[in-house]
Amino acid sequence: MTAQSDLLPLLTAQRSGMSLARPFYTDPGVFEADLDRIWHREWIFAASIAELAKAGAYVTLQLGKYPVVILRGADGEIRAFHNVCRHRGQRLCPKASGNTVKLVCPYHQWTYETDGRLLWARDMGPDFDASKHGLKPVHCAQAAGMVFVCLADTAPDFAEVKAAADRYSAPHRMDELKVAHQSRIVENGNWKLVLENNRECYHCAGSHPSLCRTFDDNPDLVGADDSLSSPAGAAHVNRCEEAGLPSRYIIGGDEQWRLVRIPFVGEAVSYTMDGKAASSLIPGMPFANAGSLLFFHYPNTWNHFLSDHVLNFRVLPISPTETEVTTTWLVHKDAVEGRDYDITRLTEVWEATNDEDRRVVEENQFGINSPAYEPGPYSVRQESGVIQFVDWYVRTMIRSLAPQGQALAAE
Repeated sequence: MTAQSDLLPLLTAQRSGMSLARPFYTDPGVFEADLDRIWHREWIFAASIAELAKAGAYVTLQLGKYPVVILRGADGEIRAFHNVCRHRGQRLCPKASGNTVKLVCPYHQWTYETDGRLLWARDMGPDFDASKHGLKPVHCAQAAGMVFVCLADTAPDFAEVKAAADRYSAPHRMDELKVAHQSRIVENGNWKLVLENNRECYHCAGSHPSLCRTFDDNPDLVGADDSLSSPAGAAHVNRCEEAGLPSRYIIGGDEQWRLVRIPFVGEAVSYTMDGKAASSLIPGMPFANAGSLLFFHYPNTWNHFLSDHVLNFRVLPISPTETEVTTTWLVHKDAVEGRDYDITRLTEVWEATNDEDRRVVEENQFGINSPAYEPGPYSVRQESGVIQFVDWYVRTMIRSLAPQGQALAAE
């Protein structure tokens, strides 16, 4: 197992444009370093705000070593807490989601308000001070209709991404959407392989027949390019911008996040087998063929904002070779199932694509597990997005591991 003290030489030896060395995808020590240096320090997408529509609604997640609960309080505020009772450490909410008036520990019934205050603890004596035993808070922020959490003592600045994501997603009226469907799958592959697979469409034509009916796999649209080098991309961006839809490529200064709107294939307007709308048009969208607004935020989410629905994807690491992927389909709150949308038509393209990606990632992991594996070169044209992600990962890990003041080889 690779110790964190031995990881820095591996990172500084990494060549841009090449896949990572085998330990980055297989080694328990590297996985623990990923958790400590990225997952426990960066902003992590936790839930769609639509999952927390009513007071008392909650969502839980296991973020590395930490169980976390996110809930909407009686005052309407969304907060996050460590999902750990302050008595003897029991998980307060064992389910993935639910609704509650108060947070009651199932072990000894310590009871907390939805703002984290301890309200009741039986037989703790006259000197017990309930105000000192409230739930431990977790940093919580919102952007583009999504809830992000951060476990660090001091969270990284979130203002830049929030401003951009809120502006670009505003026409999709994220505060007016509801959950139509949600799926969870476990991919037997390292979390970085899941992200790498998402960041290129080099594999799409050979792996995703349903998706490629509507999604354009042109690398000038879906890689690290600004989409304007594609005539179709440039025309689409200009048309959308003129209609009041923010669409031009924008990326964070550290390249941790990006937004851009791209066109569908031909006359398609949604991710469906026939290219027609999957649900009724979201009010405020100027036209149906607005393509897809793509938004990623490393290390754990990519998203598609369409004229008729929105897709949020959440990635969570389980082990060095296991990753959970959760997909949430959102439609306008007034859309009625059976009249305005059919669940099968809405979900079948990405249900199939997710399963195809699962198989791709698992076969990728099988090959990398072999001692015969060695890093190979990425295609600069087809895999520019993968290069960008891997370079971000290496830079982020080096910054975290390098002694203060040491020059960073990956800069």
